[in-house]
Amino acid sequence: MTRTGLWALLLVLTASTPLHAQNFEALNDIKAKIWEAQLVQRNFAGGLRHCHELNGTNFYFEQRDRVLNLQDYRRSLDNLLAQGAYNPETKRPWSKQDADARWAQVQNDAVTHQANCAAVASLPFLEKKLKELESGAPVGAASK
Repeated sequence: MTRTGLWALLLVLTASTPLHAQNFEALNDIKAKIWEAQLVQRNFAGGLRHCHELNGTNFYFEQRDRVLNLQDYRRSLDNLLAQGAYNPETKRPWSKQDADARWAQVQNDAVTHQANCAAVASLPFLEKKLKELESGAPVGAASK
């Protein structure tokens, strides 16, 4: 092989390496998203039936297998606080700090539950995209 031929081969190899690394990175990213979605599917199975309601204004209350509205829940917390009701978690009457902490937790739950539903809903798309990448087809070519 001539010197020019070696340079041409080296140029082709180095030019294709970033593309290969990019595809490898995309493949690993999709596999990670699929794994996370499958994990959510297993761990949040009870809440998945209610995804049509979990839009950020509601959260899934696993202990009762119900969806609760955030604003209604806040009013309930305020009522517990006003009545001085017993809080079984702290073994004393509800305090403002207890109610605020619980409120922050259920707001976080509402956002998390909405994201869980979105992750599981994206699973078929991610699996299709993974197949395309593994087969070497250009991403998005089969969906057109």
